[in-house]
Amino acid sequence: MTVPIAIIGTGIAGLSAARALQAAGHAIHLFDKSRGSGGRMSSKRSDAGALDMGAQYFTARDRRFAAAVQQWQADGHVAEWTPLLYNFHGGQLSLSPDEQVRWVGKPRMSAITRAMLGDMPVTFSCRITEVFRGEEHWNLLDADGRSHGPFSQVVIAIPAPQASTLLAAAPKLASVVAGVKMEPTWAVALAFDTPLETPLEGCFVQDSPIDWLARNRSKPGRDDKMDTWILHATSAWSRQHLDMPKEQVIDHLHGAFAELINCSMPAPAFTLAHRWLYARPAGGREVGALSDPDLGLYVCGDWCLSGRVEGAWLSGQEAARRLLEHLK
Repeated sequence: MTVPIAIIGTGIAGLSAARALQAAGHAIHLFDKSRGSGGRMSSKRSDAGALDMGAQYFTARDRRFAAAVQQWQADGHVAEWTPLLYNFHGGQLSLSPDEQVRWVGKPRMSAITRAMLGDMPVTFSCRITEVFRGEEHWNLLDADGRSHGPFSQVVIAIPAPQASTLLAAAPKLASVVAGVKMEPTWAVALAFDTPLETPLEGCFVQDSPIDWLARNRSKPGRDDKMDTWILHATSAWSRQHLDMPKEQVIDHLHGAFAELINCSMPAPAFTLAHRWLYARPAGGREVGALSDPDLGLYVCGDWCLSGRVEGAWLSGQEAARRLLEHLK
């Protein structure tokens, strides 16, 4: 019997590794603590429609990733987003001259990871707490005390602080991963029954608790019944207010939004706050992936490369490449 490879995490990095390994003829099994795939690419279903609370868009600079994005576009899972972009600086709004091509999942961000997952075997709502080695194979233990295995190799594709706790069997890897700091982000959705009277569809914000804001309905394929806006707080503000109750976070960011936008703002008909504890890596790293091929442990994630969606995808590819190289 073939012993499958375990992949912990179904964000872009884990799914990228899984697709590459499966394409090379290996059996894999994915695990995720959430109810669905996507990690920070997931979309929250709500009374105001599907909301991209995490990644807002992505760019494709590396030709390998660009080729993958073109395939997603051909399959109808992504579309180009061309928002009217502004900068907010020194209390002033000005048009942003930025010419980058931006991509979004269609009809929501999670369409990409859902398509990548396809019919690969996966266990959701399963938080892996321990990765341990038997005589010749790996086993995983989950938070409910269940054991999963055996597995020939293990790919860990989750944020660094969570990954380091699973690397007891590889102290060298564990110490490198433990050194990676990740920053939090508070995300807030505000939905209005009457559309706000502003041409603004996306905005890079300075000198405010807000770092970024976007008008959800400006993204292709969205069927928003309301005018929904996503606000992301800065890392510094999020860190300082990490344990603030959600209602207060919403009030603070709503106030900052009202100060920034040049139009009257009614009370929102719907609000939602979500705290991303590990939203982005602090400081750049260019390691691709981490591995101990002799043990059969591989670690990948956006934090290995740039913190972007593209970095997550490339990191998953690199973990798979190293694993396949070792098996040759």
